[in-house]
Amino acid sequence: MVLLIIYVGVVVCMEMNSRGTPGGEYVTPGTIYFEASGYYRRKSLSSLPKTWWKLHTDGDPLWNRLQLPVDRYFSPILSPNNTKKGFKNDTFLESPLTQSFSDVVNSNGTSRNFTELPEQIKEFVRHMHRRDYRTVHQPSGVCGAGAQDQKENTLLLLAIKTTELNFKNRQAIRQAWGQVGWVAGQNSSGGYVRRVFLIGKEDPIELGVNISELLELENKHYGDILQWNFKDTFFNLTLKDVLFWSWFSRYCHRTQFVFKGDDDVFVNTANIVTYLQDQLKRPNARKTLKDFMVGDVIAAALPDRSIKSKYFIPESFYKGNYPAYAGGGGVVYSGLLAKRLHRMSKRVHLFPIDDVYVGMCMIRLNAYPIHHPAFLTFDFPGKEEEELCAYHKILLVHKRSPAQIVRLTADIKKTQAQCRDVPLRDGVKKGK
Repeated sequence: MVLLIIYVGVVVCMEMNSRGTPGGEYVTPGTIYFEASGYYRRKSLSSLPKTWWKLHTDGDPLWNRLQLPVDRYFSPILSPNNTKKGFKNDTFLESPLTQSFSDVVNSNGTSRNFTELPEQIKEFVRHMHRRDYRTVHQPSGVCGAGAQDQKENTLLLLAIKTTELNFKNRQAIRQAWGQVGWVAGQNSSGGYVRRVFLIGKEDPIELGVNISELLELENKHYGDILQWNFKDTFFNLTLKDVLFWSWFSRYCHRTQFVFKGDDDVFVNTANIVTYLQDQLKRPNARKTLKDFMVGDVIAAALPDRSIKSKYFIPESFYKGNYPAYAGGGGVVYSGLLAKRLHRMSKRVHLFPIDDVYVGMCMIRLNAYPIHHPAFLTFDFPGKEEEELCAYHKILLVHKRSPAQIVRLTADIKKTQAQCRDVPLRDGVKKGK
């Protein structure tokens, strides 16, 4: 009888605690969750959606079903031994991805639902387990094209996503903001910059011509092409991130920062160099830079359900908010973080939207991008662009044509003296 009374008391206390837990959420009747109190507030563990603890996944979208068993496998609470092993063994990291893909994709329910997916998603799913693509072209330098007489470690590697056909974009970048070697910043600061273009393959049959030889000649001349043998599509941009991180981890041991961006952005490289030198001077820089990523941060975004949008993600493929991510054409992160993202990517299934995928890897590292208003991924607001020193206040603006990129670089040089002491844009409109 005493034991029975104790048991009833424990059950009642647990029920009261579960209802009074800070940050708790209403659970729909019939849905079974297990939630570890305080898990989401521990800095040593990464933040994940509470559906991580859901016991039943029947009827969940494809990507969620694929990723859930992997997150559970590497849970420091559910499987602490697996977490420790995973940081030491690449093969051990990759095997849960392979197993969950095989289990989920080959199940009867998934096979039936697969036919209902849009064609571009079907194509992505057919190949989303593959990452073993052959390298077609490598840069001539160890870590991208750079100055032959470089005397210090590389401060910044410009890693630009482009396509075989976008030669004009690459050429404009080479002539303008993407020049390699020593780049002077403001206030006598500076650093060495290197460059690499990230490219997949065009289908010669669809294109009507094979331009492989032209790209080979281009790489021989400039030495800045990194190309893999996968089809260059919008949904395969995520592959460029994953394969680039792998290449970077192997060849760029002493590179301090990476700019990863599109080939239609204008970058004020001198401002970025100055900004990064300032980061290195901060207290405990080595410790903080392991998580360092800065850009135009988009928080709590929802998947685009418009079937006409190139960002369309159907409900049958993914459910939930997107994690915070830096998007819109350009982001800067530390070399230390690039290596950590490489290892974490082995624990996260590929996702069709590349910026979102980076956010998915970041949140599992318990790292969060920093928002900076000098990243204008949606262009200047209002008439701000018409100001004399507008382009001296920014780090990046999207979108610009090759001709505009070259012209803007020349304009900045002409107004350098007049705008020398202009601070970076802070996003706050000053009153008169």
